[in-house]
Amino acid sequence: MAAKLTEADLAALRALDTPTVCNALEEIDAKFRDRGFTTEPLVCPFPHLPPIVGYARTASCRSINPGAKSGAASTEMRVNYYAYVNDGDEPKISVIQDLDGGGRGHGAFWGEVQSNVHKALGCLGVVTDGCIRDIPDWADGFQALAGSIKPSHAHVHAVDFGGQVMISGMIVNHGDLIHADQHGAVVIPLEVAREVPAAAARIAVKEKVILDIAKSPDFSFEKLRAAIAGPKDIH
Repeated sequence: MAAKLTEADLAALRALDTPTVCNALEEIDAKFRDRGFTTEPLVCPFPHLPPIVGYARTASCRSINPGAKSGAASTEMRVNYYAYVNDGDEPKISVIQDLDGGGRGHGAFWGEVQSNVHKALGCLGVVTDGCIRDIPDWADGFQALAGSIKPSHAHVHAVDFGGQVMISGMIVNHGDLIHADQHGAVVIPLEVAREVPAAAARIAVKEKVILDIAKSPDFSFEKLRAAIAGPKDIH
């Protein structure tokens, strides 16, 4: 089992955007080139917020029909779910699959209340294929990636938590390390998490060769062609 990440480790990952993390994972092992990240577009109403990195708290919800539980049983489910989110290592990211929404959501689980409650429970943001609402009243600094923005919560209710979910093609299990920003999200395998910043730095050195030429007032195609013939795996 990989050693627990330190705050310094997490800070180094937060300093990178999500595309850079994806590139770094490819640099570490080619098997990560086609797995572990969101493959369908998600709405990010707060693109100005920095990347977030945290351990997944997973759940699934439905919203088209009323839930099977009501009254005390419904309240107990909600309390148990919040207890689950509250438990364990921080920082956390809520990852919720909407089973009814077809990847865009039907009724919003997320809004002013849930964003503030989850922030208080130690979450940095949410990644969901469901919908969200109450954007102007959203918890300050709480990031969101969602299937869509819609006005009603309909019959939304949590149906399970702590299990495997899939968000826009990304499979997530409880406790997975998630990196997310305005571009999307990616699971960082814990066993290679500490290697990511160094791998990103190696890629930056390769890319700088091309970027310096492209941005130069003395740009020429011949210089570009010579550079392309050099370092490989430039994105």
